[in-house]
Amino acid sequence: MMAYIDPIAIQLGGLSVRWYGIIIAMAILLGYAIAQQSARKVGFQEDDLVNLLIICVVVAVLTARIYFVLFHLDYYSQHPVEIPMIWQGGIAIHGGLLGAFGMGIYYCYRKNWHPLQLADIVAPSIILAQAIGRWGNFMNHEAHGGPVTKAFLEQLSLPKFIIDDMYIDGQYYHPTFLYESVWNIVGFLLLIMLRRHLRIGETFALYLIWYSVGRFFVEGLRTDSLMLTETIRVAQVMSIILILVGVVLIVVQRMSKKAMLYRNAPVLTWTGHAYPKGRR
Repeated sequence: MMAYIDPIAIQLGGLSVRWYGIIIAMAILLGYAIAQQSARKVGFQEDDLVNLLIICVVVAVLTARIYFVLFHLDYYSQHPVEIPMIWQGGIAIHGGLLGAFGMGIYYCYRKNWHPLQLADIVAPSIILAQAIGRWGNFMNHEAHGGPVTKAFLEQLSLPKFIIDDMYIDGQYYHPTFLYESVWNIVGFLLLIMLRRHLRIGETFALYLIWYSVGRFFVEGLRTDSLMLTETIRVAQVMSIILILVGVVLIVVQRMSKKAMLYRNAPVLTWTGHAYPKGRR
């Protein structure tokens, strides 16, 4: 008998607490803890990252929803009251990333911090949070790939509970959540190991490249993609753009004579200079 996981973790009267929300919250908290440790080593204060996290998470949720709605305008123009109903599902990770990155840049400008230095600090946390967050999709039985056989899943040596939960409405599906989660965990380890040997900005650039390469191929297997046309998937277009941004960023940093190594850089100003002693 299959052990099908209930997406609802806790039911309190009319209030449902879903595993998706719990897992996302855990991913954010763990990512924050790791980033905070790295920030302290450089010289940031504890409140610096807390404030940045709160603002970026709020903006990311809003922009992730807006991004999703924009690609479903035909539906939401007819049902505008459902636009803020985020609890019914419908957010896009690329929309959240764009919002968080934009707010992060603005926040750094206001604080006179170097945005690439902050980006290097949080990049491993972001990709780890993404790896964990995909398990929320698993709990919701969503973001899966196309049909496969049970034998195919067994050949991957997957745990029984994953195989059982990939049986949805009478059909087994690709566990694309797992493919992306594993890819992102490897990326997290790679960023942590290489960061000390990279220049400012290159850890973030490597994150953009690594995550986007994996997302491009995994997206090709999914059945619920946002579509730009009948054949072009939005996430794959965004992945190509982010890969190019990452490559250009690395080239620019390698050509710059002022780009410092991550491990040697104190807290930097927006212009890339170290803060004078006593400023922080």
